[in-house]
Amino acid sequence: MKAQKIVFATGNAGKMKEIRMIMADLGLEIQSMKEAGAAVEIIENGKTFEENAMIKASAIAQELHKRGEQAVVLADDSGLEIDYLNKEPGIYSARYMGEDTSYTIKNANLIQRLEGVPDEKRTARFVCAIAAVLTDGRSFVTKAAVEGRIGYEEKGENGFGYDPIFYLPEYGMYSAELSPEEKNRISHRGKALREMKEILASEL
Repeated sequence: MKAQKIVFATGNAGKMKEIRMIMADLGLEIQSMKEAGAAVEIIENGKTFEENAMIKASAIAQELHKRGEQAVVLADDSGLEIDYLNKEPGIYSARYMGEDTSYTIKNANLIQRLEGVPDEKRTARFVCAIAAVLTDGRSFVTKAAVEGRIGYEEKGENGFGYDPIFYLPEYGMYSAELSPEEKNRISHRGKALREMKEILASEL
């Protein structure tokens, strides 16, 4: 049975915007889990980005397929790894300092923890794993990263989350200073989504 839509397991409006831009030419309707009416309690107890992405995608797919919906379910797990902080916050990036804590506070805390640390030791990366569960139950995972450094202050009005403190030496600017088009082209999520899009284009 051919998929009728793609449901992405997120409620994050910023992510949905990126996903719709990248996945548009697959020609399927793209919904968030809220729009699809899939309110499932998901316990992210994986030890890696890949495991957590698959936990989310599988839980939503199970719910939708039980209802007889022909949806491909995608989920991502992404985060920031800071080498000097033993790759923190890592898979706990969204939950770092509490899920309801604003990113302005989270970003300020990370900058503070790196006080006095020189440029060359402020290396970091954004990592993203995308999991897909197809209507026939098959699953796929892609993973990508973008390398950079942690800056000394927040900069830029675009992006969300940790983007304002993530400096890209190659571009001479912060992730939050990139236009949405530029960000999609180079970001960890953009790369992983494009890889997934190629898989879906050949499998659907």
